[in-house]
Amino acid sequence: MLQQTTVTTVGPYFDRFVARWPNVSAVAAASLDEVLQLWQGLGYYARARNLHACARAVVARHGGEFPEDPAALRKLPGIGSYSAAAIAAIAFDRQTAAIDGNVERVLARLYAVHESLPAAKPHLRALAAALVPAQRAGDFAQALMDLGATICTVRRPRCVLCPWRACCAAAAAGLAATLPAQAEKPGRPMRYGVAFWLTRGDGAVLLRRRPDRGLLGGMTEIPSTPWRSEPWALGEAIEIAPAAVDWEPLPGTVRHGFTHFRLELAIMAGRGETEGLWSRIDRLSEHALPTLMKKVARHAVSAFAAT
Repeated sequence: MLQQTTVTTVGPYFDRFVARWPNVSAVAAASLDEVLQLWQGLGYYARARNLHACARAVVARHGGEFPEDPAALRKLPGIGSYSAAAIAAIAFDRQTAAIDGNVERVLARLYAVHESLPAAKPHLRALAAALVPAQRAGDFAQALMDLGATICTVRRPRCVLCPWRACCAAAAAGLAATLPAQAEKPGRPMRYGVAFWLTRGDGAVLLRRRPDRGLLGGMTEIPSTPWRSEPWALGEAIEIAPAAVDWEPLPGTVRHGFTHFRLELAIMAGRGETEGLWSRIDRLSEHALPTLMKKVARHAVSAFAAT
């Protein structure tokens, strides 16, 4: 949950999650829809899918017990080099370096590494591996992460409080605030789509489930066109609408930012019947709707309330 998300945001989600599923076997026994529903609003839904798949793999391959070896951990769904090292060090006290963005920043400053990220990552990994103590590797891993999160921060590092200040090459040179250097990031492109707000006689709205793989995989959505680099002509969009009804555009658009692109959705409203998943509007929260689709629902409801 903490990947790409702050502790403050994660806290309530984590508490609800472990209250419902207190161990890995309980997560494995749950359905993916249940996991996604509890995860909704937290974003980066591939994490939820991987967590669920990982729990089932741990139960199936390891009898419900996580392996201690980083190489074995990396074979589990959703666990890469960093997660494997962190689990091995913190849970099992294995002598391995767990390197996240905070740790990279601390090491780049400690050794005054001027090479920009991400090119500097292999060098920083080697430096981190040389520092891991033979005992209490888990404590060391957490201390290094916390040092980066609370003292050696991205902006205005609090060098006067740092326990490594005396041996920090960047602090000695007055460069702490400028390291690590970052390669210039390209701008996020804009993509466009059209969402279809279809209601029937009892007021229920049409939903559908996205494919398990890909962005927002397995989540529930309000049907839409594919998202592409050019805006859709309304007539063109209607050709792939989920039902052959009279469609009318709603005023305004819904905008949402993803990690690698920005999205703008126009919304078409229609009334009619078709096969599919239907939900009363006041029960949409029971479905695994991502934040984007909650925005679409709020926009549509507000547009009709204003008429």
